[in-house]
Amino acid sequence: MKNIKHFQPLVLLMLFSFLNTQAQQTRTEKDLLGEKQIPFDAYYGVQTLRALENFQISGVKTNFYPDYVKAYAMVKLAAARANTETGRMKKEKMDAIEKACQAVMDGKYHDQFLTDLYQGGAGTSANMNANEVLANIALEMSGHKKGEYQFIEPHDDLNMGQSTNDVYPTAIHIALLLHNDKVIKEAELLAQAFHKKGEEFKKLLKMGRTEGQDAVPMTLGQEFHAFGAQIDGAIEALRKSEAYLYEVNMGATAIGTGLTATPGYAEKCVAQLAKITGKPIVGPKDLIAATSSMQAFVMFSSAYKNLAVTLSKISSDLIFLTSGPRNGIFEINLPALQPGSSIMPGKVNPVMPEVMNQVCYKVMGNDATVTIASRDGLLQLNAYEPVVAVAIMESQALFFKLMPLFRKNCIDGITPNEAVLKHYLETTVGIVTALNPVLGYEKTTELAKEALQSGKGILELIRQKKLLTEDQIKNLMDPAALTGQKQ
Repeated sequence: MKNIKHFQPLVLLMLFSFLNTQAQQTRTEKDLLGEKQIPFDAYYGVQTLRALENFQISGVKTNFYPDYVKAYAMVKLAAARANTETGRMKKEKMDAIEKACQAVMDGKYHDQFLTDLYQGGAGTSANMNANEVLANIALEMSGHKKGEYQFIEPHDDLNMGQSTNDVYPTAIHIALLLHNDKVIKEAELLAQAFHKKGEEFKKLLKMGRTEGQDAVPMTLGQEFHAFGAQIDGAIEALRKSEAYLYEVNMGATAIGTGLTATPGYAEKCVAQLAKITGKPIVGPKDLIAATSSMQAFVMFSSAYKNLAVTLSKISSDLIFLTSGPRNGIFEINLPALQPGSSIMPGKVNPVMPEVMNQVCYKVMGNDATVTIASRDGLLQLNAYEPVVAVAIMESQALFFKLMPLFRKNCIDGITPNEAVLKHYLETTVGIVTALNPVLGYEKTTELAKEALQSGKGILELIRQKKLLTEDQIKNLMDPAALTGQKQ
């Protein structure tokens, strides 16, 4: 036993040395610029390593967006199947690639998709990262070692009949479509939350306002239903904008002429993509136009800008309606989430509408980025697709994260200040418009003038002058009749 204890430190040292040696092992890969030492356990290869050295920019990598990684696997799977259908790829090789793609689609190996989202080369680094990782996964699943490209090669096999110039934009299209489904679901839940409040508040009368001034009566429920309806409209725009992304340029290869692609490959690849994604993916009428143009991204991004404008307007309205509590509008209460000041005791701020506004401003800015980048692409290819992808995916991710928080931490907890609503209705001059059919325009004009001069409310003056009975006032102030909700 003593001898065993004596050898324990030596055994541990040898084990540590072995593991350290394994961790430091590399394999050699080469490209047109020369050789590179790749970490032995890495599934990426030499071109990915060069990208990691060249583009340490944002720190946000491809795998930050899981749908983006899955999209590459879907595109490569569709390409492998199409190449097999045309007789160019052997089935056993396609089977290996299919297993690798499926593993990535299932969420595995995402830690190997490491290129920075900002990169030169119009997405070549991202495409090669996918080619190398999928090739090495396929090799390993086939009983070979990583880097044994004589069996499955990143260019010849994973990029067969392809170019970054058709793979990269197609992968972005697919990623945006996948994430759009999730964003729409959250937007629908948010709209439903507003409509639920609309039903809850449907009998609470208040004054509507135009240009910040008292207008005519409405219910608080109508106001919240209108918020929900605005979001409903933005959701419809998101759905319609998907149609622009359904058209992909697979088979275009470098500029749209289809050089290196097998006849029939483009049609088969698009059909496979439709099958894999469950979306009605189609090819374009003109592959050269589709490769050089960014119209799809511009139109899709504009739908997110529209959602941003809608949510920002609603957020600003909520901030206005909750202003106070003693010297503002204060018609509603937002949930109190945190103390609002380090110097002013008792202050609580509308933090959720504020953060929603900030995200909306960012999304509007992202749309401007998409616009400028889409305009500045030269001739047959737009080299600025990476920043377009960054901008739109960031907009989607921000809304996807924030909308459920906005719903749960703000909208669901909104309550009305009924006494304030009643006070404004009793004292406003705006109610006078509803009296026109009863008292006539001339009389109501006199009442409005007197109310403004005396500071008294219209209803107060009506009672003083006994122009209407209490029953008449009650009927007049019926929420349904006063707000156009009776047939």
